[in-house]
Amino acid sequence: MPVAIVTGASKGFGRELALDLARDGWALVIDARGERALDDVARELSASEVSVRAVAGDVTDPSHRAELVAAAEELGSLELLVNNASTLGPSPLLRLELYPLNELRRVLEVNVVAPLALIQLSLPLLRHSRGVVVSVSSDAAVEAYDGWGGYGSAKAALDQSHRVWAVEEPGIRFYVFDPGDMRTDMHQAAFPGEDISDRPEPSEVVPSLRRLLASDPASGRYRSADWTAQ
Repeated sequence: MPVAIVTGASKGFGRELALDLARDGWALVIDARGERALDDVARELSASEVSVRAVAGDVTDPSHRAELVAAAEELGSLELLVNNASTLGPSPLLRLELYPLNELRRVLEVNVVAPLALIQLSLPLLRHSRGVVVSVSSDAAVEAYDGWGGYGSAKAALDQSHRVWAVEEPGIRFYVFDPGDMRTDMHQAAFPGEDISDRPEPSEVVPSLRRLLASDPASGRYRSADWTAQ
């Protein structure tokens, strides 16, 4: 049975991706910091009659990461790891001259160190299955936007780490996926008080990632816009 780990799965893009994978028969290990919201998603997933392990916790916690990988190994063959959990940092966004260094350390820990550590732990299973790693990035990793220095620099580091992973582990696919703007809590936090109803719902973006996975291209950085239905 193919198994996927999806972090940050209690809402937004992670939740919608988990639901979509479940409909295709994937067993799932899902994580989020909020236990109640995560359990609600687990109940939704169970309606698809797939095996689900909901493990609440913080991806920066080594013991939590170990629990995620152990749960995946119990379920079957780990074939997909999705690093979706992320943090924006201060809201409203702050320019670099005002950016608190303790906030930057947290952003880097969640958005760069935790995904790298989870890949390290998953590596034996992914090597065995010749699996796939997807890490959710942002256009802020490649474009310079006022106020996005902390988040953007973390995502840029995430992108580069995956380029190196792809060289060091050619038997595994490493995809950096840029979903574009979405109607999520995180995006709203970046634009407090603004109307973001013109952004697509996460459920509208998930099919782009599924098309990417089905096409099995070379490791690399891909935008949702490049995988929309024609």
